[in-house]
Amino acid sequence: MLNESIRYVNGRLQVDGVPVTDMVGELTAGLPTPVYIYSLKRILANFAALKAAFASLNPHIHYSAKANANLAILRALIDEGAGIDAVSWGEIKRALVAGCDPENIVFAGVGKTPEELKLAVEAGVGWFNVENVYECFLLNSLAVNVGRTVRVALRYNPAVEASTMPGIATGHKSAKFGLNRTDLMAVLESQADYTNLRIEGIHVHIGSQLGDTAATRQGVEAALAIAPRYPTLHTINIGGGFPARYNDTQQPTYADFATMLQPLLDGYTVIIEPGRSIVADAGILVTQVLYTKAQGGVNTVIVDASMTELLRPALYGAAHQIVPVIEKPDSPAQPASVVGPVCETTDVLGTQIGLPEMQHGDLLAILDAGAYGMVMASNYNQRPRPAEVVVDGDTWRIARRRETVDDLLRFEQVDTGLPAEK
Repeated sequence: MLNESIRYVNGRLQVDGVPVTDMVGELTAGLPTPVYIYSLKRILANFAALKAAFASLNPHIHYSAKANANLAILRALIDEGAGIDAVSWGEIKRALVAGCDPENIVFAGVGKTPEELKLAVEAGVGWFNVENVYECFLLNSLAVNVGRTVRVALRYNPAVEASTMPGIATGHKSAKFGLNRTDLMAVLESQADYTNLRIEGIHVHIGSQLGDTAATRQGVEAALAIAPRYPTLHTINIGGGFPARYNDTQQPTYADFATMLQPLLDGYTVIIEPGRSIVADAGILVTQVLYTKAQGGVNTVIVDASMTELLRPALYGAAHQIVPVIEKPDSPAQPASVVGPVCETTDVLGTQIGLPEMQHGDLLAILDAGAYGMVMASNYNQRPRPAEVVVDGDTWRIARRRETVDDLLRFEQVDTGLPAEK
């Protein structure tokens, strides 16, 4: 959705006062589009709103890097006091490069490899969210070998059905995530076996884009039915899941979640791991119209962005608003499908999108693309991934350059029989 940072001024879409057309016109590394553009001002405003809503609980806030791991964004949030929630060594490394104190990093993930765990222990990562009984054994062994004691939260699968899309629900009983009650209790009853683990918390994350607060309450109450039995369990990590508004549908706010959670969690140390709600509405994906056609009663707009740049619509039917970068008030909006050039039927970025008449070269902006966009991008069809631009006040810069086809070939060696280049 349009907001204070991403809005029309005199019929032209701007990001914090910088016209999108100005930025696209100056990008000269190959084709200028598609390109991601992010508002740092909006990101920091969302982060400040979260802190204000949860102020009574004084939580430790760890931004979930999997939502958007651009170094400029990580650095801006770290500078504002955020820790980082990472789900791979790659994300941990990015957090460290961006300036995060390793003590302020949470390492989560259902399938951490032994090498990742070893590197994280050696780096001094502050928290490990453990999701498997054997992971406790493995992590303890690595900690013994390195000579460290590590702090652990056990991720609990409370068998709660969240109000969200099935593809992003994580707390139901058949989900791959977390420990069921039996395994969780087994670990807690055998803490003495894990000499180098300090099991200090329970982690409950039931899904993303949560449509209400009820399931979160159920999950936290399930954790609180266990925590008081063990004096060391003084921390409750509620994960994230706070929704972004992708359309006009009303969603629960930070304040709604905070008001519900405050009486439950009073007296506990609280960790929150937001991602999507911080960055989604701060980013757009700008794309150029290549062709139009009308077939089978459907108006189709073919653009140079695709599922390789924005996978969410093809992956689980996510819907994004798509708007022209330059308004055409004299051209009435008509429903259209916006599709990409990738050779897959599911390469559809939006259907029933109300657009004026589009022509070759027109620019469209896919809104609320700051989360789970670039981080999910691929090189399918040998498509170079796009540039990322950050707008900071009235200035902008390329935070990550567009890839080239040569970049895609860089790691392969092929014997062509041709003379080697000198």
